[in-house]
Formats: sequence, structure tokens, C-alpha cells
Amino acid sequence: MAGTKRDYYEVLGVDKNSSADEIKRAYRKLAKKYHPDVNKEPDAEEKFKEVQEAYDVLSDANKKAAYDRYGHAAFDQTAGGGAGGFNGGFGGFGGFEDVSDIFSSFFGGGQTRARRTGPMQGEDRFMQVTIDFMDAINGKKMDIKLNVDEQCPHCHGTGAKTPNDMQTCPRCGGTGTIKTQQRTAFGTFVNTSTCPDCGGTGKVIKEKCPHCHGKGYTNKDITVELNIPAGINSHQQLRVAGKGERGLNGGPNGDLFVEIIVKPHEHFMRDGNNIHITVPISAIDAILGCTIDVPTVHGEVELKIPEGTQHGAMFRLRGKGVKSLRGNTFGDEIVKVEVKIPTKISREERELYQKIKEKEKKGDSFFSNFKKAFKL
Repeated sequence: MAGTKRDYYEVLGVDKNSSADEIKRAYRKLAKKYHPDVNKEPDAEEKFKEVQEAYDVLSDANKKAAYDRYGHAAFDQTAGGGAGGFNGGFGGFGGFEDVSDIFSSFFGGGQTRARRTGPMQGEDRFMQVTIDFMDAINGKKMDIKLNVDEQCPHCHGTGAKTPNDMQTCPRCGGTGTIKTQQRTAFGTFVNTSTCPDCGGTGKVIKEKCPHCHGKGYTNKDITVELNIPAGINSHQQLRVAGKGERGLNGGPNGDLFVEIIVKPHEHFMRDGNNIHITVPISAIDAILGCTIDVPTVHGEVELKIPEGTQHGAMFRLRGKGVKSLRGNTFGDEIVKVEVKIPTKISREERELYQKIKEKEKKGDSFFSNFKKAFKL
């Protein structure tokens, strides 16, 4: 008998110098791994017995000392042929509290979560809507089409023809769950499952509502008006109450959240509540100055360009940006000037530019002043 058994330390994967805690941890790990209710391999039960037998000896200080001195021979004469009375079944547990801990991890400690049988609100729904840039600036109303499950107005979500037709489920007594007992070698365990008669609601319907046929809701296509406020930005959401997924047990629907996606504009660029725009002017207008009508999101605005304006200069039009969603304040519009140089000019224009150039030679030009900085 002794010659056919593996070394107990080898079985648990520990050595003779391992502490009691190390032996216990090794046992718990292997017991979980090979427990027949978890491991369906053909040899799982035998390995579980082997692990339990090894722990029964090594967890007991006296048995461990005898085993360290005599090996398996120390227990060959023990009644039942096993270590310390281990009979080859699941009965001789050394450290029974540890097995309870194992079952706690397997079965949740014997506790079950109570199932809610009262009304519960449905889940929220999400969708995206794309709008034009100017619609986000000015706001708009738009219709969106939805398919929703709405609470039946006749039975108010109960599914029963009359309130008296809604009765407590006789099988589960209104709890929505039923309990069954399972006997194992470790004892009797109680399993809790959803009641098949009431589906977990705790109620059964004697006579169904003729309008929804007992479902408690009706499915329909509807049109909802979405009010998009002025100043909304991309990825902001609007909430439409009660247009989400249907509730349970007569509970209200969840809500619908609509994410707004704003299309980019060809010329305007939004930065928070400010608007940026680049406007082209001629070199002559930049030199002499001019007055131009600048497009804004609220219409054209007159802007004075002073003489000598440089390429890339910026001007601010206060209050010509986007309306804040909170309050009645507006951002600004930032106008960037882009000085354009013509690629083709007429003969008359060339003659005029040539006269300016000849006059410039008599004085200091931009380039000649630049060169002077490099003279030593």
C-alpha cells in the first residue's frame, strides 16, 4: 500500500520546510482545481481524494512528524487503511473549515441575491444626429423617428385585464424564485433559481389585457421633436425623457440620449464660443488700408483695415461669436488677414509698380535695411 502512494509533499507541491500557511494555501489551490463539481476530468475525483489525504496528514503536527520519520508506513495500520482514518471517500477531512471556505468560493457562500419583483426603470438608449454648422449656431427644431416599446395605457404595464387579474404566483409565493435542495457528500446545498411560472415577477395573470395581450407594452413607430439649442457643440448630448428601453414589471421606460455631431464649415472654424475666419485682401489694401465687409455667423460686419497691415494680422469682432448655452453671452470672431499677391498683372499695373520700385531705389528698401544688419 505504502509503495503505491505518491509522497504527500509531492502531491501538494511543497517541501518539508514549508510552513503551515504554505501547506494550507497549496491545499486550497489544488482542492479547488480538482473538486468534482468543478473539474469534469475522469481522474479529478481521485486527485481530489489524494490532495485531501495529503493535507489531512501534513496539516496535523503529530501526523506530519510521524510521516516525516516513517513515511506512509506510519499509517499502514490505521483503521480504514487511510491516513488518520481516511477512508478513501469524502468523509475524513482534516481542516473541515477549509472545505467550507472552498465551497464558499464555489457557491457564493450559500447566499443568493434577492430578485427584484417590483417595477424597474428600463435602460437608456443612445443615438447620433448630424446637423449643419449654422444649425448649431442658430439652433433648430427637427423631427427624429423612433421605434419604441411604450407602456400599455390600458393595463399600465401590468399585462392584466383588470387589477384583480394580477395575482401572487402560487408556486413561488411572490418571491420570484424557487429553491431546490441538492445532497452531496459535503452536505445539503440549497440552489435558488427563477420561478418558471411567473418568470421572476412574483405575479401571474389570470386574464390578459386584450390590448397588449398580456405583454404590458405596445410597440410603435413614433416621431419626436428634438429641440436643438443655439450654441450646441459636437459630441454634446440632449436627453429625451421616457424614450429609452421599456421598463420591467410595469416600470417606466429609460431615457433617450442624442449625441449631436456638427458638420464642419467651409470658412468658419469654431473654438469654444469663438469663431475664427481668414479673409484675403490685396497688397494695395494692406499698404493703404481699407474698409471691408467681413462675414460672421450673424451676418456681415464692417471692419476697418489700417494702412500698413501685415500678412497674418488678427482683428477681434467682439460679441460676433457663438451664443453660450448658459446665459445670453456671446463669444468673439477672430479675423485673420491674408495678404494676397497677384500672379498675373496688366501692363498698366506693371508700369505703376515699376514707378514705385524706381522710387524705392532712391531711398531705403526693406531688403537694403535687412542687408545693413550684416555689415561689420
